Amino acid sequence: MELLIIAGLVLLVALLVLVQRARRPAAPAQRKPKGQKARGMDALDTVAGWPPQATRVLTPAERKAWFVLRTALPDHMILAQVPLSRFMKVPTRNSYSEWLRRVGLKSVDIVVCDAASQVIAVVDVRAEDGKESSRARQRHARVDRVIAAANIPMHVWYEDSIPTPAAARDLILAPAKGAAEDASAAPVPPRLNDPIEADAMLDAEMEQRDPPPSTWFDNLDSAAVPLGNVPAPRAGAGAPQPRKG
Repeated sequence: MELLIIAGLVLLVALLVLVQRARRPAAPAQRKPKGQKARGMDALDTVAGWPPQATRVLTPAERKAWFVLRTALPDHMILAQVPLSRFMKVPTRNSYSEWLRRVGLKSVDIVVCDAASQVIAVVDVRAEDGKESSRARQRHARVDRVIAAANIPMHVWYEDSIPTPAAARDLILAPAKGAAEDASAAPVPPRLNDPIEADAMLDAEMEQRDPPPSTWFDNLDSAAVPLGNVPAPRAGAGAPQPRKG
């Protein structure tokens, strides 16, 4: 009889221990330090980790818009899915990498250029009002603001109402013609008698219109400089000389 009581007590204690262990919260999984995670990602092979596969560049609505523009403007360049950093430049007094992160790497659907590859218009094909997500609307608003600041005509076409080639030609060329007339009405600088100096000015103007190369920002250190790091003027460069003796 005593043995049965002892066995029952042992079994009861074992059950209580199991219940207490089951009620304990699970120990949180130990997170890997950020440094180890970064090293692990660096060790991952680019092709093996992300097997690439060719895909379509444009959606059906974007392809329709592209064909309309190619038909409407046969003497123009019609480019698709172009990042903003490929057809506009920005000053680098602030971080260029930060600008790329914010908006520079975002693409527009179609860019219309003249024969010299100068951008004259941007066309973005979007869903009808009310069908876009809030995230898409925020992205479009940021891109629209940057393009407007660059004085590039922006045309938003909706997927279910792509214009005809004739209408598209009028839509694209009318703002471009107005911009050209404004440029022709601007005061003309005096002509230079020195042909070498005139060629230099022409080269400088063309250089401003050249696109930034795709690797322009790879080695560009454009971080903001703290105000406290401004170097003091050197002696002999306008600074007062210290007195001797």
